[in-house]
Amino acid sequence: MYKPTILLIEDEEDIASLIKLQAEMSGYKLHVEVDGLNGLLAVKREKPDLVILDLMLPGQSGLDVCRKMKNDDDLKNIPVIMISAKSEEIDVVLGLELGADDYVTKPFSPKVLFSRVRAILRRAKEQEKTPKIVNFGYFVVEIDRYLVRKGEEPIALTLSEFGILKRLVLNRGKVLTRNQLLDDVQNDDAFIVDRNIDVHIAALRKKLGPNFKWIETVRGVGYRFKEED
Repeated sequence: MYKPTILLIEDEEDIASLIKLQAEMSGYKLHVEVDGLNGLLAVKREKPDLVILDLMLPGQSGLDVCRKMKNDDDLKNIPVIMISAKSEEIDVVLGLELGADDYVTKPFSPKVLFSRVRAILRRAKEQEKTPKIVNFGYFVVEIDRYLVRKGEEPIALTLSEFGILKRLVLNRGKVLTRNQLLDDVQNDDAFIVDRNIDVHIAALRKKLGPNFKWIETVRGVGYRFKEED
C-alpha cells in the first residue's frame, strides 16, 4: 500500500521524535532534516507529498525555505505546514502569504498536527479541478455566475464580498491572511469603499445570516472556511 511521504524540517529533537512517532502511527513515511539548507536540498531530492517546516531553523530560516519552494516550478505545489511558537505570529503571517498551506503553534498535539496533514492532502486532491458550483449546508455558490443562494433564495453580495467568499470556499480548511483576502476586494465596489478585510467579513456574515458559522476567525492571522458543516 502506498504511504504518503512527509519531510519534516525541525531542529528540536524531542519535537521531531514525537512527530515521527505519530507519522508512523498515522500511516505516513517521514524523513527528518534538522536545518534549512539540508531541508531544502531534501525537498528537491525527494519531492515529498507534504513538508512540515519549523520557522526557526539553523542555516536557513523556514521562511527562506518556503519562499524558495514557492518560487521553484518543480516544488511550488508541494503543500507546506509551518510550525511556530506563538511569539512568531508575524512570521506565520509572512509564511502564509508566501504560500504555506497552514500553521500549527507550539506546543501542539501530534494528533492535531496530523489531522491537518490529512485535511491538506485530501484538499490537494480535491482541488486538482476547481468546481464551478460549491455546496455547504443550505448554501450554494455558483462560481462562474457570481451567485450565492440559500436554498432557492439568492443573496445579494457586492463584488468584494463574493470575491472573499469565493477565495475562502475554494481554499476550505486553509488559513488565509488578511492580505491574501485583500486581493479579492474590488476597487470598483460602489457601496463598500473601506478596504479593511474585517469590515467585509462582518458584512458578509451579516448577509449570510445569524446561523452562518462557516467562516472562522484565526486570531492575529486571518480567516479559515471550516472543513465540516
